[in-house]
Amino acid sequence: MKETKTSAAQGRRDFLKATAAATLAAPWIVPASVFGATAPSNRIAIGHVGPGRMGRGDLVDLLGHPSADVLAVCDVDSKRAREGKELVERIYSERRHDKTYSGCKTYDDYREMVQRPELDAIMVTTPDHWHAMPAVAAVCAGKDVFLQKPLTYYIHEGRILSDGVHRYGRILQVGSQQRSDSRFRFACELVRNGRIGNLKHIKVGFGLDPGTTPQPVMPVPKNLNYDFWLGPARWSPYTEHRVHPQNNFGRPGWLRIRDYSAGMITGWGSHHMDIAHWGMGMMHSGPIEIEGHAQFPDDGLWDVHGPFSIDYLYPNGVTLNCSGNEVNPQGVTFQGDEGWVYVRRGAIDAHPKSLLTSKIGPNEIHLYESHDHKGNWLECIRTRREPVAPVENGHRSNTSCLLGQISMLLDRKIKWDPKTETFPDDPEATRYLMGAQRAPYTI
Repeated sequence: MKETKTSAAQGRRDFLKATAAATLAAPWIVPASVFGATAPSNRIAIGHVGPGRMGRGDLVDLLGHPSADVLAVCDVDSKRAREGKELVERIYSERRHDKTYSGCKTYDDYREMVQRPELDAIMVTTPDHWHAMPAVAAVCAGKDVFLQKPLTYYIHEGRILSDGVHRYGRILQVGSQQRSDSRFRFACELVRNGRIGNLKHIKVGFGLDPGTTPQPVMPVPKNLNYDFWLGPARWSPYTEHRVHPQNNFGRPGWLRIRDYSAGMITGWGSHHMDIAHWGMGMMHSGPIEIEGHAQFPDDGLWDVHGPFSIDYLYPNGVTLNCSGNEVNPQGVTFQGDEGWVYVRRGAIDAHPKSLLTSKIGPNEIHLYESHDHKGNWLECIRTRREPVAPVENGHRSNTSCLLGQISMLLDRKIKWDPKTETFPDDPEATRYLMGAQRAPYTI
């Protein structure tokens, strides 16, 4: 299907390509005093879907890049859309001195926003069950995408999105920012270059969420389009602990409800499983056997998994255990027959300790180097180079998490074919590949 653009949008993209070499030679973060040095015609026009808790932080990060022009924000909660607009315009007013910024428009429907011809890219930071549809719509509209992790709520949605990104030639960066952390990259390079000998086992650990009691039905706030917020999920009565706080940007309840999120198996798991795959060199594959068991709440609104343990077997013979912090330390531990490497945010350790000061030689494997996750995305929009956390990698790491979720729900071992992305002779597991979606919110 041929892409259609207005002459203005095409002109901007032509300009971005023509100036790619000069852009790569310049720093991405510059002092506010020189913010106006980036010409308006050289900026990437961006719309943002979901300026809530995580989205607000991502938006502030993006506003710190002089090559980005945030022109629109969209949310089904009009209060959050308005607050996103105010944030954008306040920060640009404080930092910009060229007086060229035309303002930030608000939308209540992402489908209208992604069709705006002057937008080059879309950032999506919605609840997990709303990741796939805005991202697919943006890709089909010819926009590049930054998508918070986990990539999608269902495995089959991830395959649709990854195929669409490649079909339409788009740049999609997954919000797996640990790939832009030098400690995680170095740990994976040590493993990939055999510094711990033959990799045998990986341990992944992270914290868990508490449950809560049943919650009373409440009136829907006038500023919230609750039906749109529910989207493809089944209809349920409104209560504030189901959605997000109305008076602050505290942790939202939907993170702990299975209709909208798988819980910490994808919340933290998608980060750490991504690093495990990077260290194994399994970015385009996945496990072949998964056995997970978990405790789930008996009642209450929040019903994602509690204490759990999932064992994975990969095609290369490596085993992996993913459990809560009471079993495995927060982060990723690679165990080989000659040593180990442990990495988490802010720390790295190894045995022998000499590994920590070793150098990766010029003829060894050097992994993609990025020090600024959103800056890398913007750079790749200009150059059309694949970003450090591309869509297929995000799909595969998220798939491993969702396979763990499926095994926990079934409370038994499942087998997976990572080549065909199917459960051989297992119709019970197959039904979890793509769940029912409530009309008209279907992909």
